[in-house]
Amino acid sequence: MAVKIATFNVNGINGRLDVLLRWLKEASPEVACLQELKTPDEKFPHRALEKAGYGAIWHGQKSWNGVAILAKGKEPVKTRRGLPGDPDDTQSRYIEAVIDGIIIGCIYLPNGNPAPGPKFDYKLRWFERLKSYAAELLELNVPSALIGDFNVMPTDIDVYAPERWRDDALFRPEVRAAYADLVSQGWTDAIRHLYPDQRIYTFWKYFRNAFARDAGLRIDHFLLSASLADDLVAAGVDKSVRSLPHASDHAPVWIEIRD
Repeated sequence: MAVKIATFNVNGINGRLDVLLRWLKEASPEVACLQELKTPDEKFPHRALEKAGYGAIWHGQKSWNGVAILAKGKEPVKTRRGLPGDPDDTQSRYIEAVIDGIIIGCIYLPNGNPAPGPKFDYKLRWFERLKSYAAELLELNVPSALIGDFNVMPTDIDVYAPERWRDDALFRPEVRAAYADLVSQGWTDAIRHLYPDQRIYTFWKYFRNAFARDAGLRIDHFLLSASLADDLVAAGVDKSVRSLPHASDHAPVWIEIRD
């Protein structure tokens, strides 16, 4: 038996609820982390998700951002709402739960464009806060996973045309170094661990026929603590979901952990 854990940037949960529900029914993950809800807390579609068999916790925000964690057949036990380190940060980008003894941190890291500029500075500060908190999680010595849309392509193999992205906030040296520093704490990038040399994408822009050309980016990641990484048995991208009518520009990504 294996436990399937997934992440999906839904790009507006209410506007694309039919896509989300269809994918949940077909893929049936035990845990799903969602990003870019783009809805305030009171409009989160928890009843529709309950009907589909999922308990949920969420951290919403009107029109922007927003993260949620779903658990099949149970209620996630919320352990944190918001990333520590800046009490003045009101953006809904981090939520955390314990599910079956695993700490699940759901992340929607800032985009950071245009770079340089205030948005890029905020992204780098957010990364520093994440690194600080991630180190604390590892010190707990509890199975942990940081999951979601990190808005960074770690290496050239994670982007279809690296030369076109050098100055973008998702690919600048500063953010790639921040991601590498985070991983070096003792986290395992699940997709790269299983597929070290394969071009795998999780996001395709809506324009210039990007999806049909497979002109994509890998920006949705699973970072696993050592004990979880030891039990990693499979990973993949549900690429067909990106081709559905009114789809998100991201595809769901998943891993399987030995139960």
